[in-house]
Amino acid sequence: MFYREAGQFKATYAEDNQIFPIRQDRIGITLILLLAFLVIPLSASPYIFSAILIPFLIFSLAALGLNILTGYAGQLSLGTAAFMAVGAFASYNFMLRLEGIPVLLAFALSGCCAAAVGIVFGLPSLRIRGFYLAASTLATQFFIVWCLTKIGWFTNYSSSGVITAQQIVIFGYAFDTPAAKYLFVLSVVSIMALLAKNMVRSNTGRSWMAIRDMDMAAEVIGFRPMRTKLLAFAVSSFYCGVAGALYAYAYLGTVEPEGFSLEMSFRILFMVIIGGIGSILGSFLGSAFIVLLPTLLNVLFHFLETELHVELPSGISSSVELMVFGALIIFFLIVEPHGLARLWQIGKEKLRLWPFPH
Repeated sequence: MFYREAGQFKATYAEDNQIFPIRQDRIGITLILLLAFLVIPLSASPYIFSAILIPFLIFSLAALGLNILTGYAGQLSLGTAAFMAVGAFASYNFMLRLEGIPVLLAFALSGCCAAAVGIVFGLPSLRIRGFYLAASTLATQFFIVWCLTKIGWFTNYSSSGVITAQQIVIFGYAFDTPAAKYLFVLSVVSIMALLAKNMVRSNTGRSWMAIRDMDMAAEVIGFRPMRTKLLAFAVSSFYCGVAGALYAYAYLGTVEPEGFSLEMSFRILFMVIIGGIGSILGSFLGSAFIVLLPTLLNVLFHFLETELHVELPSGISSSVELMVFGALIIFFLIVEPHGLARLWQIGKEKLRLWPFPH
């Protein structure tokens, strides 16, 4: 079949060690990027940009950050939304208090602030694990939201706690339209996703996976658990912090501390579980599924009401959405714990052997 890599020989170590060693993968990624950067901006409507594509990319980045920590390093976290809040409010304050600071630098510094917070709240992982670690990161969620709500300096002493993000301007060009914001978010997410893909293949990624699989054995063979775990918390929080900055500046524009609630943390965790734990691709698949599901349910209910004249109670959409989320979590945990990314991997294996039986 067209996915077979037979005849693709690696003549150098660099060719064998590239991010996408199979030619079909390189062609596929190139086509996807060309579609995302050239075709979609010319054909999509402002609603598609604002309601689907931009939140999909931002939540993909947040899920990628959580996947680095949970999927690759094996450290469960329920404070993803809190780290996003740190990134959003840190970038706002950098832009507000440092006149003339570039937007990209403010986003990078906000990610560093989130990384510092992640290191502090990652210290319990040196002594506890599993459910108890999840409980400690849950404390992060409530503590960060409480600080942002009670300490007025973070919100520039706004009486309501709501902040309005400044305009994104880079080299004199203002990203003030949905298409421009989409291209900006797409560029940031693409670069950071490629960096993450390369990182998990490096010594750092191998150390994370060694700690995840058996931390005592990893320590015996030379990995340092404290450094490895805290680095995982730092990198994960950095990704979530940048995602929070994009969430405030490119998606909503106006945010409040309560907007980064525990429900958002669980939603991002659902993206990782459904998409695939320990998979870069799974972060994007899970985000696409979770972001598109409410839209698909609204279309279905609208069809039932207008075409089939079925009377539905008000508010049923949100209730059915939660029921579907719960059912999918149970389904994937039982049937395919590695999520949609594993299903895609199985499909590729079948393409390699088609038409022969697998």
